[in-house]
Amino acid sequence: MNIEPALKALAAALHGEGPAVELSAGPHGEPVVTPVPTPGFEDAVAVVRTSGSTGTPKATVLTVDALAASSMATAFALKGEGQWLLALPLQYVAGVQVLVRSLFASTRPWAMDLSEGFTAEGFTAAALELTDNIRFTSLVPTQLQRLLASPSADTLAVLRRFNGILLGGAPASAELLQSARDAGLRVVTTYGAAETCGGCVYDGYPLEGVALRLAQDGRIHLGGATLAAGYLGAPRQTAEVFVEEDGGRWYRTNDLGTLDADGRLTVLGRADDAIITGGVKVSAAHVQAELEKSDGVTAAFVAGVESAKWGQAVAAYVAVAGTASGADGAGRDGAAWAEEWHRTLGLLAPKTVLPAGELIMLPNGKPDRLAMIERLNALHQGK
Repeated sequence: MNIEPALKALAAALHGEGPAVELSAGPHGEPVVTPVPTPGFEDAVAVVRTSGSTGTPKATVLTVDALAASSMATAFALKGEGQWLLALPLQYVAGVQVLVRSLFASTRPWAMDLSEGFTAEGFTAAALELTDNIRFTSLVPTQLQRLLASPSADTLAVLRRFNGILLGGAPASAELLQSARDAGLRVVTTYGAAETCGGCVYDGYPLEGVALRLAQDGRIHLGGATLAAGYLGAPRQTAEVFVEEDGGRWYRTNDLGTLDADGRLTVLGRADDAIITGGVKVSAAHVQAELEKSDGVTAAFVAGVESAKWGQAVAAYVAVAGTASGADGAGRDGAAWAEEWHRTLGLLAPKTVLPAGELIMLPNGKPDRLAMIERLNALHQGK
């Protein structure tokens, strides 16, 4: 994949010699560079759309200073600069950051061909093209899971050559992280958003220059030099989430978290993930974690669906190994899974379960929440 036009456009914007740009993918996966006017924002380099996993994407404006701070903090955390492999779509912040970090480090990135989608063979072939001794890549959990599902010797070899594999975009299960460690991979979990120039909390700890605090309601607030300037053409939305408090500027996320005695962050899930069913408050993130402990379940998505009897009912879209035509290799369909979990989880168990080979994902590797909720609602109402 030819990423030269995207690199040139980003380099020009970083040096103040060109307009801010938005990167997207063409019909065959090739990078498309679109100059974007950014009135009201100084030193804008890139406009990145939020994932849209919960609604309409917002156009986030990233500046020279924010991207520079993010790149420096990343290099410090990873103990060096090196060559990056691009394995993510360029229209999302993690893909843009691979190119930006490469420009700041004066290294040459290599891009995987994503025209036919992400495959272990394609990733391995691209990784074999890397020439630097120090190597990095960014992946989402679904990609890493595919690479480790039935890894060839070549795939394991190239994965072990990376000095760091940044893993973000969605929560990674404990099982996946353990599999990566057992395979000898150097995986770093990341947390962040387009509004923070991507991942700014690594393995639970904020990067250099990143501020982290919890609001009284447990919501995660992020501050520091990596914050975006705001949303293009949306001053009201900007003012709602970017606030000046306690002598600093903060981005108010919609995620809940806890901090341990060492200041390590654990993300508990979205603040709007609470399901009120029959007067009982249920944490979707907690139920998801419990479902993912079941043998054969590789990932789960839990949400509340409309229910005439309960107000909301707990429903789950689960990725189950060997699933086809609504039943897994052991012949268990959604009703069988629901019955099994009712015995172990009681009131927390999902009343509607939709098994599938994998979760529905957005191009950036995040779960497509809206699509799965729509299917769960239809299934639940059809009972």
